[in-house]
Amino acid sequence: MQITLDDVQVEGRRSPMLESTSLTVSSGECVLLAGEPGHGHTALALVATGRLTPFSGTVTLVEDDGSTTTSTAELRRVTAVVDVPGISEPDEALTVGDVVAEELSLAGQRSLPGHAKRWLEAHDLLDRRGERIDELHGAVRTALLSSLASERKHVQFVVLTLPDRHRGEPSGWWSVAESLASLGYGVLVQCTRSSARDLGAELAPARGEDALRAAPVEALRTRPPAAVPVTPPGGTSEGDGAEPVEVTDPTRLFDREAPGRHQAAGEPPAAEEPGLAAPAEPAGLVDPDAPTPGKETDR
Repeated sequence: MQITLDDVQVEGRRSPMLESTSLTVSSGECVLLAGEPGHGHTALALVATGRLTPFSGTVTLVEDDGSTTTSTAELRRVTAVVDVPGISEPDEALTVGDVVAEELSLAGQRSLPGHAKRWLEAHDLLDRRGERIDELHGAVRTALLSSLASERKHVQFVVLTLPDRHRGEPSGWWSVAESLASLGYGVLVQCTRSSARDLGAELAPARGEDALRAAPVEALRTRPPAAVPVTPPGGTSEGDGAEPVEVTDPTRLFDREAPGRHQAAGEPPAAEEPGLAAPAEPAGLVDPDAPTPGKETDR
């Protein structure tokens, strides 16, 4: 599946909100766009996901069978905008537990405090339950909100907007983004030019007024190896006819002990240092009944 933007432009009241932009993002791909804050990031995120109609140009969804549609309703159905400033970012005063409950409700799941607690416990984040969401640095925050987005039915594309505004090394949230791509999602990440350079992108300096108003530009495009299928915790062992299921949770693939390390392809764990106990393996991270990818909402 693919989303294609062809010469898309968004006009504001006095000046363009987004200059003419063309790009594609496919399932299993991770695409990084670089531009300064305020230079079309929000408009691009909304246009690419059918939540804003462009002034000119087209946004097309290409299905796996080759059929195409420009239906904004269909685009919204298969996409999620994660942590977009002023649009889908959580209220900074909310606790992590509150945010989880709210997102579970949007995903059509039970969302009482007990349900949120169990979700956090299953994702090895229960110790963060009472923290304010704005206290989480970029990588952990991105992993949390991306995992919640993966709970939504039909979503196959995820847009992450300016995760670098929440502190932390760019390699951390980029690892989360690549983990999503390894699960089969198409991932579009928008960041500042300096963060893109930290990730190894070669970008020409932006000079002059025209450059400052320019749309975000493609800085990196990767296709990580597919995540390795695993047997659900508590399930039957190998050789008894059990069907393996794919990990559908980015927090399982993001190494929080070493931010920036991408483990989506089933890499062996890093060697233990003598005298140090290995961190406990998070339990319950795989839902054998969950579709890949993951329950419908308009966010």
